[in-house]
Amino acid sequence: MDLIDKETWVSMSADVKGDAYEGLLEKNAQDTKSGAGQYFTPRPLIQAIVDAMAPTPKETVSDPACGTGGFLLAAHDYVVKHYPNMTSAEKKKLRGQNFKGWELVQATARLCAMNMLLHGIGTQEHEPIEVGDSLAADPGERFDVVLTNPPFGKKSSTTIVGEGGQVSKERDSVERDDFWATTSNKQLNFVQHVKTLLKQSGRAALVLPDNVLFEGGAGETIRRKLLHDCDVHTLLRLPTGLFYAQGVKANVLFFDKKPASETPWTRKLWIYDLRTNMHFTLKTNTLKREDLDEFVQCYHPENRHDRKATWTEKRSPNGRWRAFDYKDLINRDKASLDIFWLKDESLSDSDNLPAPEVIAAEIVGDLEAALEQFREILADLGEAGSVA
Repeated sequence: MDLIDKETWVSMSADVKGDAYEGLLEKNAQDTKSGAGQYFTPRPLIQAIVDAMAPTPKETVSDPACGTGGFLLAAHDYVVKHYPNMTSAEKKKLRGQNFKGWELVQATARLCAMNMLLHGIGTQEHEPIEVGDSLAADPGERFDVVLTNPPFGKKSSTTIVGEGGQVSKERDSVERDDFWATTSNKQLNFVQHVKTLLKQSGRAALVLPDNVLFEGGAGETIRRKLLHDCDVHTLLRLPTGLFYAQGVKANVLFFDKKPASETPWTRKLWIYDLRTNMHFTLKTNTLKREDLDEFVQCYHPENRHDRKATWTEKRSPNGRWRAFDYKDLINRDKASLDIFWLKDESLSDSDNLPAPEVIAAEIVGDLEAALEQFREILADLGEAGSVA
C-alpha cells in the first residue's frame, strides 16, 4: 500500500487506477485459500481471445458470467488501441452503451463494477453490470460479440434447508423455450444461452471444459444443433495448469450465429492444440501472451476464411493447426469435438518429460478433477436414495 499512498489517488489517470486494481484482483486470485481464483480468467488468454475476435467501436460486447470484468475490459482496451480516431459519438457509446455483463455473486459484481469504473466504463444512465443468474431467463437483449468463461463445475444446484435443519441439494435443470435441450449441466446451458444472446451474424468465444466436447445425451443434442444452426469455426485446446481451479481441462470454442437454414452452417472446424506437449504452472511457468501468438496468427482475424493449416501428415506431423470437415465431425461418436492428433512425446521419450514441479502440479490437478467427479457421483447417489 505504500506505493499507492505516495501518489495522489484522485489525480491518477483511469489507466493507472485500473491497472493497479487489476493487479490487486490477480494477486487475490492467486491466493487459493480465498477461493477468488474461481472467477479469474488468466489475462494473457483473455487478450489472445480478444485479439482474435477483434471487436470494433460499432459492436456491442457482452459477458453473461463476467466475474471481475476481464473480457469486457480487454475488449474496451482493444477498441481504444486499434481505433484512435473515433468520433465523439463513438467514444460516448463506447463508454456508456457498448458493454454489458451479468454476475451471479454480489460481492464479485461489486469488484467488477469498481474495475469498470476505474477503467472509465459506465455512466450514471448506464450501469454495465447486472447482478443475477443470467441463465434464469432470456434478457431480451442481443449483442454483436459475446465473450465469456462460465463458472467451472458441471452441475447447477440449489441448497434447500428443510424442517429440522436438514440440508439437501436440488439439481437445477434449466427449462427455456429458446434452448435446444434441458440439462443441469451449467456449461451446456451457457452454450445455449450465448446462442440466444447473439444478434444475427453475432460472434462468440466461450471457455469451456472438455466434458462439453464429448458428453452424451443433452451434450450430443446441443453439439449437433450448434454445428448445424451456427458456424462453429474454431476450437482452441488449452493446456492444463492455467486456472486457479485445478484439474480443469478447458478449451475456447468460437462460433457465429446464423439465420435458419436447411443445410448446416458449419463447413470446417479449425482446431489449434495448445495442450499436447505444452506444460504450464500457476507460479513457475505461467502462460504469457506470446505463447498464444501462433494461435492468433493462425486464426487470421483479418479474414478467417483465408486460413492455412500448419499440420500435414508427412511434412509437418507436429503442426498444431488443422481443419476438420463438417461431415467428419457429425459422423464421430456422439458428434464429439474432443479431437487430438499430436503424439505425446513424454510417453515415448523420458528425455522430454516436463520439470518435476510441472508433473506434480498435473498429478494434483488430475486427482482434484477425479475427486470432484466422485463428489458429483456421491451427490447423485444421495439424491437417488432420498427419492427412493
